[in-house]
Amino acid sequence: MSVVAIKPGISDAEWAARVELAACYRLLAHFRMTDLIYTHATVRVPDEPGRFLINPYGWRWDEITASSLVKIDVDGNKVEDRTERVNPAGFTIHSAVHMSRHDAACVIHTHTRAGMAVSALKEGLLPISQIAMQYHGRVGYHAYEGIALDLDERERIIADLGEKPVLVLRNHGLLTVGRTVAEAFSHMFYVNLACEVQISAQSTGAELDVPPLAVAERVGRQFDQMAFDDGDLLLEWAAHLRLLDKLDPSYRT
Repeated sequence: MSVVAIKPGISDAEWAARVELAACYRLLAHFRMTDLIYTHATVRVPDEPGRFLINPYGWRWDEITASSLVKIDVDGNKVEDRTERVNPAGFTIHSAVHMSRHDAACVIHTHTRAGMAVSALKEGLLPISQIAMQYHGRVGYHAYEGIALDLDERERIIADLGEKPVLVLRNHGLLTVGRTVAEAFSHMFYVNLACEVQISAQSTGAELDVPPLAVAERVGRQFDQMAFDDGDLLLEWAAHLRLLDKLDPSYRT
């Protein structure tokens, strides 16, 4: 389906970004990764440095459309004449990543049940499933400092994330970054799934079978070599969009 801009004053590139981010919100809602109207997914506006798209505050994620997304600056302030509200405080974490990681076109932050549960465990994400082992060495951890409203926490978030695609916010939730919306969503989908598997395994009370460190390291290397290839991501993202177009294509409007 076409992603040509349908609103005056919006470039085709920005409209394409809007459609992809709206799709991301719909997918997060479909896979039950929302926290009602809270947390965010953001994406850089193409060809507009320091500008980002974010959800209108108060909307359910299954309601988000391309045209409803709001353009903001690095401080979370609206830069266009829109009646929809935004939550500047909620952009604190995202702005830290966007400003420091120039490869992070998209940032997703969630409060999923499994993600929050793993974030509360001292050992964090354990290498007890193939998916978790794929992320061996690719997950950072940030200690809980309270509700993320203080701008000086940005530096510590940046340092703890480093060059990794995933950050576990202790006692809080999950954060993923990607060069594209598709990549950031794929990381969130699979890291959250790894958390779900871990919590399910731990809930049995049985002893966990944790493979040797060398095995986890090998799977991590294999993942770097064969996974998240641009072609694979395109196929994966196209499959997600077909699902959305079948369920409700209004995200494109």
